Amino acid sequence: MEKISVVIITFNEARNIARCLDSVRDIADDIVVVDSFSTDQTKEICKLKGVRFIEHAFSGHIEQKNWAISQAKYPFVLSLDADEALDATLRESIREAKKNPLFDGYYINRLTNYCGKWIKHCGWYPDKKLRLWNSNKGKWDGTNPHDRFVMDKTAKTGFLKGDILHYSYYTLNDHLKQINYFSDINALEAFKKGKKAGILKIIFSPVIKFKRDYFLKLGFLDGYHGFIICAVSAFASFMKYAKLRELHKNSKS
Repeated sequence: MEKISVVIITFNEARNIARCLDSVRDIADDIVVVDSFSTDQTKEICKLKGVRFIEHAFSGHIEQKNWAISQAKYPFVLSLDADEALDATLRESIREAKKNPLFDGYYINRLTNYCGKWIKHCGWYPDKKLRLWNSNKGKWDGTNPHDRFVMDKTAKTGFLKGDILHYSYYTLNDHLKQINYFSDINALEAFKKGKKAGILKIIFSPVIKFKRDYFLKLGFLDGYHGFIICAVSAFASFMKYAKLRELHKNSKS
């Protein structure tokens, strides 16, 4: 039977971490939480749950996750965020994969809860993620803050039934705070790559984003919450390009 390490990175996740840890306890052979010096009760909760708790300075989403998997006891790693949990079907799928590991990595659907509602459209579901894999055959990559695990070309991947339950935002204010934080990082990464944002990009990118998510990706079927998600996502696009333009302007002055 294949043994699995569950690896979670945290910062001030007292609201979520217990649910996450409880959902993996019966399928994990090792649980390690890598924390970037939380100031809330995250550490105390993890200690009470009996998991390995390691503090490590945060140097970026991709960098932190790659360092975290180096702390796992076993090569096969299930990587989760603190605001995620496994549903019953997924736990059973992982048990079967442990008994009979046919692949080097497994994709899993993620279902997001937004302010109390499970979102089935807006481009948010199925949000397929590669989250269970042999860490010797890949690494975290992408562009901060949007990390993704990239496997070697020779690696074989499969799919597991069930969902990762993602408890994303409890309030609209939570969402807006995250948009402000992520748009800062997105704009800076784009700036470093020499990308620019003209006026037309700033104006029309949010419009295109809203129409795509609300109409083509059926966001309207998620009702009020679907409209809010699509509107805020469009605003995020505006913020990213407006901040990118501001960075270029400031660099010249």
